[in-house]
Amino acid sequence: MKSKPKNLSLLVMCMPRAVPAIILAAGASSRLGRPKALLKVGNMSLVELAHHRLVQAGCSPIVVVTRSELSLDIMKQTLGSQVHVNPHPENGRTGSLQCGLMSLASEKGRIPKGVLVSPVDRPGWTVEHAKSLMKATKSSCLSFQGRRGHPFFLNESAIQTVLAAPQDASLRDIVRFEPIDVDGPLLHLNIDTPEDEILLVQHETLLLQS
Repeated sequence: MKSKPKNLSLLVMCMPRAVPAIILAAGASSRLGRPKALLKVGNMSLVELAHHRLVQAGCSPIVVVTRSELSLDIMKQTLGSQVHVNPHPENGRTGSLQCGLMSLASEKGRIPKGVLVSPVDRPGWTVEHAKSLMKATKSSCLSFQGRRGHPFFLNESAIQTVLAAPQDASLRDIVRFEPIDVDGPLLHLNIDTPEDEILLVQHETLLLQS
């Protein structure tokens, strides 16, 4: 029997930890008039773009929380992810986040120690930004020139807080985030209206490079 390499334990210690991720894609998109998750940036939808980046960053597993009417499309566009339907998306993003966290808990057999969370309508981040968040130990968010953005990272304590909160609670009111300064000139992008959709076309090249 071959002996294990002497430096095997060192290699394991140096390997980056696998951080689970949740994509929030259950919003009604009432102001936009059609599902944000399926909006296109070039030949990719917003949910495809977020999923692709999280895979490239090394996140695993990845859960996408969505509405029942979008679940089939999103399953096709995020192969390898777990698609979880929020039965009450009208209760807001904290409720959707709770759904994603419970899905991860079911998959892993325990509440995760940390999770990266990406709202599908905030596409102005990159793979490298996600990797920066994956190194965090405190609950953290991205920041560019003093302006905070997404995705964000929740540590174990914050996850417990979110799970205990009302579904309609504002996340900013219940979790304190440490800013991580990055070079992120597109972090301000928030796709919410038809006018915002024009920004996807204007910044298409940069978004697809990230």
